[in-house]
Amino acid sequence: MKIGVIGAGAMGSGIAQVAAAAGNDVILYDVNDIAREQALENVRKSSQKAAERGKMSFGQASALVARIRTTDRLEGLSGCELVIEAILEDLEIKKGVFAELEMYVSDDAILATNTSSLSITAVAAACQRPERVIGIHFFNPATLMPLVEIIPPLQAPPQCFVEKVVEIIKNWGKTVVIARDTPGFIVNRIARPFYGEALRILEEGIADVPTIDAAMRELGNFKMGPFELMDLIGHDVNYVVTESVWRSTYFDSRYQPSVTQKRLVEAGFLGRKTGRGFYQYPSQNTENQLIADKNLKQIIFNRILTMLINEAYSALSFQLATRQDIETAMRLGVNYPKGLLTWGEEIGLPEIARRMDVLFDKYREERYRCAVILRG
Repeated sequence: MKIGVIGAGAMGSGIAQVAAAAGNDVILYDVNDIAREQALENVRKSSQKAAERGKMSFGQASALVARIRTTDRLEGLSGCELVIEAILEDLEIKKGVFAELEMYVSDDAILATNTSSLSITAVAAACQRPERVIGIHFFNPATLMPLVEIIPPLQAPPQCFVEKVVEIIKNWGKTVVIARDTPGFIVNRIARPFYGEALRILEEGIADVPTIDAAMRELGNFKMGPFELMDLIGHDVNYVVTESVWRSTYFDSRYQPSVTQKRLVEAGFLGRKTGRGFYQYPSQNTENQLIADKNLKQIIFNRILTMLINEAYSALSFQLATRQDIETAMRLGVNYPKGLLTWGEEIGLPEIARRMDVLFDKYREERYRCAVILRG
């Protein structure tokens, strides 16, 4: 199968590598000469390291790289059966690319966007044949993260079309979940409280950054605390997704962005990639040596986890995805230690509802409204 990838950034090059590793011929498009060269170099290095670790032979690594060609013209994607766009999270730019792309590909080519939060339906509407457009959302880094969200737009044809896309991505070695075309899909919607509630706790002066991170690692077995993870993702990326979900849900206060994070973006303190975010890199130890108040950490953990579980049950009640896909998405998409719906049942849904009511009674904000499904 011949695959096209639009955008030679980290995500685009990663998707190209995944497709090539599955035996596909890949054409990687980008107007920037340096970006294309860097993308190929990144694939070479990544494949070489995989061979050194015994994940593939050196011959397989060389063959993988050889299956990827680059082009600086959209016309160069004309023979592709599937094209995946992975460029800036700007709806108008994406729509323009899809409208032009459609002129060069065959009538039965599948056109996909890797957007993490924008409307697939809106992107599809830019095309003469919107029924061939779909969301295929990889997680960064695409070569390592096992999850892919498939999002059919409103214009999607019968189920056989979605099944074909699911089969393709599964053959690339990925685990697939299907989401409705709603803001943030599954992972980026349900995960918002992990960041948003942590930022709220910080802004209220309840605890500092290392304490909040430590609470989630130590009590919840999360691999990273929310501030560590935001620094890793990059605040420019994380903030934009939050703002996109907030705007797309008509400014629902559950997804309201944080001024604290916005200021980091404005200062250029984007996290690990710039050497500074909530922490300094590479030297600062993120462990907190000053505060060991177990009760405080328990309060922090309970509050953030309660908001996450409430969000997961809200998604389930509005049928944004199946129960199984919600559980799979949160475990594989953001490496949560267990599914949030299962976690809620272990604690007890009446207890989660009680905690939500306590938060609402304290703050009197819609942000803390309890998902109706929790009340039985």
